[in-house]
Amino acid sequence: MLKKITFYMFFLSVLGIHSQEAYKRTIKLMGSRFDITVVSSTKDEANKYIDLAITEITRIENLISSWGANSQTSLINKNAGVQPVKVDLELFNLIERAIHISKLTDGAFDISYASMDRIWKFDGSMTKMPSEEEIKNSVSKVGYTNIVLNKETQTVFLKLKGMKIGFGAIGKGYAADKAKVLLKDKGVVSGIINASGDLNSWGKQPNGEDWNVAIKNPLNKNKVFALLPIYNKAIVTSGNYEKRVTFNGKTYSHIIDPRSGYPSSGLVSVSVFASSAELADALATSIFVMGKDVGLDFINQLKSIDCIIVDEHGEIHYSEGVQSKNNKI
Repeated sequence: MLKKITFYMFFLSVLGIHSQEAYKRTIKLMGSRFDITVVSSTKDEANKYIDLAITEITRIENLISSWGANSQTSLINKNAGVQPVKVDLELFNLIERAIHISKLTDGAFDISYASMDRIWKFDGSMTKMPSEEEIKNSVSKVGYTNIVLNKETQTVFLKLKGMKIGFGAIGKGYAADKAKVLLKDKGVVSGIINASGDLNSWGKQPNGEDWNVAIKNPLNKNKVFALLPIYNKAIVTSGNYEKRVTFNGKTYSHIIDPRSGYPSSGLVSVSVFASSAELADALATSIFVMGKDVGLDFINQLKSIDCIIVDEHGEIHYSEGVQSKNNKI
């Protein structure tokens, strides 16, 4: 029997057929932890694919980062109120999609949030709330309607001097999406790109089963309250359980409403399931700003998008899609 098995394995090797395994590497990119998992026949092959993903994520960071003085995003911000800036089509399209989400969410999501004055501190140093006037002034330059796109010239112009855009709310999700597309194009049949909670998956595990995503209890990170199988889906979880401040018995999140300047409250965790991590990322931020009731109603009106919300009392709320699928996404 042993001889037969040995011959069978040798036969498969001659044919170039190898068993598939999941290989994972953890690395810091875009200032965050990235876990890149690919299903491949050999470790060497997997490492080559993971290197490709890292190169792609680094390319995107250089394109959208506002920290690099010579990035196109920085040039847009430097020329705010001065002149339009011609950008790559990729960046132009990303900004265009961001504006579309802003319109869809009535401004709950807004990449011009980067113009906001940082008057709220979530490091324990705040001793009193900012004044109403300070809060109002902090968002005086925020407003997606002041982002002007010209398709013919492929330019971006910020109307107000001192105005800025930033991709902190969708950048990692977009990078995860692009890395997934690249690896699929290279023939990787299955994998996961997890950018600090901005996760996109494709294919199945080597055993043929769906990938499983654990949703942690935001009030006790050592516990999981949901384990959901996902297939060719993205999931993004945003939480405020680490960056919070409390005044007069009310707890405020680090996620700030770009329209009012006030931090969101009432929720501690939002998980959104969508076709792309970029979209899920933007919507998770939006739901924090909208609140539970408006957020659930909003998601229930969108096709093929679901969410799980945990409120400040620890109660879990599911969108209609999650309920109807018996917790399978």
